[in-house]
Amino acid sequence: MLRKKECVAMLLAGGQGSRLYALTSNIAKPAVCFGAKYRIIDFPLSNCINSGIDTVGVLTQYQPLVLNEYVGNGQPWDLDRTFGGVHILSPYEAKTDTSWYKGTANAIYQNIRFMKMYDPEYVLILSGDHIYKMDYDKMLEAHKAAKADCTIACMKVPMKEASRFGILNTNPDGSIYEFEEKPKQPKSDLASMGIYIFTASKLFKYLELDEKDPKSEKDFGKNVLPAMLNAGEKMYSYRFEGYWKDVGTISSLWEANMDLLGAVPKFDLRDTERVIHSRSPLAPPAYVKGKVVNSMIANGCDVEGTVINSVIGTNCVIEKGAEVKDCVLMGNTVVKAGAKVNYSIIDEEITIGKNAAVGDVIEKASKIEGKTNGITVLGRGITVSDGATVPAGEIADKNV
Repeated sequence: MLRKKECVAMLLAGGQGSRLYALTSNIAKPAVCFGAKYRIIDFPLSNCINSGIDTVGVLTQYQPLVLNEYVGNGQPWDLDRTFGGVHILSPYEAKTDTSWYKGTANAIYQNIRFMKMYDPEYVLILSGDHIYKMDYDKMLEAHKAAKADCTIACMKVPMKEASRFGILNTNPDGSIYEFEEKPKQPKSDLASMGIYIFTASKLFKYLELDEKDPKSEKDFGKNVLPAMLNAGEKMYSYRFEGYWKDVGTISSLWEANMDLLGAVPKFDLRDTERVIHSRSPLAPPAYVKGKVVNSMIANGCDVEGTVINSVIGTNCVIEKGAEVKDCVLMGNTVVKAGAKVNYSIIDEEITIGKNAAVGDVIEKASKIEGKTNGITVLGRGITVSDGATVPAGEIADKNV
């Protein structure tokens, strides 16, 4: 009996994430911690299974070790299937047409054989660096109803930010008549979210054409989508109204963590309607003896100091007399007595020594311009010595 899947998802998770600097020195961007107990990849994987899509190819390339181990057999996301499930797809060597992934389109092209194994009618393309909850099944229904060849998820953005995105110019029925990749003078405020549904036969056709074009940059936004549009294929937009955040920069990652806090958070992970699943490490309950204000504290933490407006990951220790404010601690970190940590992102496995000072108060640090906008960043596994100072906006990936 022939077995097939209606829709297969392909998750692009191989990017270097260079704008996260020290946070991605040793791990892939989708493996970066988020929200005290999650990693970024939890969100698209959970969205897939919550939408009834149980076959996912995860395309890895840069520093894949932690990500590969984390995804494992997919059991936490109910993706440990005998037919389908989650598969790690790394670049491999063959006689022809294989090499390191050259771009988003080339990465998918190199895995056409994987997709064709399941003979899908549709293929969902996802990015591995976004925080959101989305019903892909509703998007797929819209794609079918329009009899589209390609449907692009989009959302409204401020016009002053539109030049940072791929912009869709659409007709009243949602059909796309023009696609502009990061235009200097955008005509519309509808930004592509990097989420696409293709009718599979059309996707395979245009990937093969793109691969044969020596001038192509092998990119969906720059090459494949414009080629389809120019050829007269039916392309539609799909409006998304919920929370969505591209966490590819230090400031956006910090902002997304802060959006989890407050009486009415902008993005509520406590919403149980569509649960975000995670391979969260087993840990004892959090122990809180100090002062905690408007913060999220994961299991296994020992808090005797003060934590204000912060997101604290698994197994962190905040000693008596230490203060953590406006921060993201990703896990397994010790902040020793008397240390003050402000407006910072602190990666995993870090020790901050007694009376050390990391970062500055938000009012001062946020005025600093540059690649971190004043947010201090400590990379994985380093130690800040007793009494040491790490200034606002500093990126430290070695012991201080």
